[in-house]
Amino acid sequence: MSGVVTGDAVVLGLQPARLPSRALAVLIDLVVVWAVYLLVMIGLALATASLDEAAATAVSIASFLLVLVGAPIAVETLSHGRSLGKLACGLRVVRDDGGPIRFRHALVRGAMGVVEILMTFGVVACIASLVSERGRRLGDVFAGTLVVRERIPAARALVVPPPPPWLVGRFAGLDLSAVPEPLWLEIRQYLTRARELDPFVGRRLAERLADELVARTGTPPPPGVPADAFLAGVVAERQARDSRRAFAPAAEGLPAAPAVAAPVVVAPVVPHGVPPVGPAGGESGPRVTGFAPPA
Repeated sequence: MSGVVTGDAVVLGLQPARLPSRALAVLIDLVVVWAVYLLVMIGLALATASLDEAAATAVSIASFLLVLVGAPIAVETLSHGRSLGKLACGLRVVRDDGGPIRFRHALVRGAMGVVEILMTFGVVACIASLVSERGRRLGDVFAGTLVVRERIPAARALVVPPPPPWLVGRFAGLDLSAVPEPLWLEIRQYLTRARELDPFVGRRLAERLADELVARTGTPPPPGVPADAFLAGVVAERQARDSRRAFAPAAEGLPAAPAVAAPVVVAPVVPHGVPPVGPAGGESGPRVTGFAPPA
């Protein structure tokens, strides 16, 4: 089974990016980064003209690390794996299980990129990508990441089936921290291919994956829940948690909606014996001229 699934969506079928598209994306990124680096160096040269040679060298090294190393790491972290070159080529960096990358993944990729791309002019990265089955360079291997193609025909996109409605929210308290990433990927790929498998083989595979998941979480499925439904419910819970983590910083930055006070309606005070007046100045009811004493 091939293909991966993104963590902030549920689409399966994204294919690993190969060397030509990755090389073009890296070339675009390098052109942008080197242009920014040259501008920064020109500005620093004018600003540090009065400094001695040692101070100027220290500033140059700091600018090199910040612009050529720190900037790509920050961009990949904030954009969840989409640099300018990858965005132009329709690529994205994801974890091995398809989830969005974090700072530690971008840090390892950026640190290894200094050796693979900058110091060796991309020779090491090209050799590693050609040798790897999924086109990964050494930075991807050490970081546990993968570069995938996002722009694929809609007909090839496979969707992880949702769990039964009565299982939604049943696994909110499940501890998923001990579940390894390869197991998540195997479960997701099974769910998308379950209808293509032989019923007996698919049932055996679902039971095996469910047993592995129970062994990692320590919580058995609810009584009477089939193995495939249990897997779908747990994967849906994992994707919901990934989505909340991905969009929580954006939600926290939104201003709170101002409270609107309810309108206060004050009833008019009408003197005793005076009939109420309508909106046009006329009387809204029959005029009472007096009271007749009881007979």
